[in-house]
Amino acid sequence: MAGIPAGVVAASGLVGGYGVARWTKKRQLGGVALAAAGVVAARGWQQKAGTGTAAVLSGLYVAAFAGSHPLAKKLGAWPSVLTMAGGVAAASWAAADRRSVGSAAA
Repeated sequence: MAGIPAGVVAASGLVGGYGVARWTKKRQLGGVALAAAGVVAARGWQQKAGTGTAAVLSGLYVAAFAGSHPLAKKLGAWPSVLTMAGGVAAASWAAADRRSVGSAAA
C-alpha cells in the first residue's frame, strides 16, 4: 500500500464507507470501512508529512464525514460524499502526498 497516495485511501474510505452502509443497510459496516481507511490514511500522512500534519488531515477526514450529512440535504447524498472525498484528497495532496511523488519514482 506504500505506493497508493494517502489521499486516495481517505477518499476511498469516505466513498466506500457510504456505499457499504447504503448497500448493506448496516451503518456499522460502513463505519468500519470508514474507520479502517482513516487509520491507513493517517499512517500514510504521518510517514510522509509528520504527526502534526497527520492530525490535521485526520481531523479534516472526520469533519468531511460529518459535513457530508448536512451538505447532502442541499446536493443529494452521492454528490455530497463525492464533494467531500474530493476535498480531502486535494488537501492530502497539498499537505502530504505530493512530497512523495519524486521519491516514489526513485
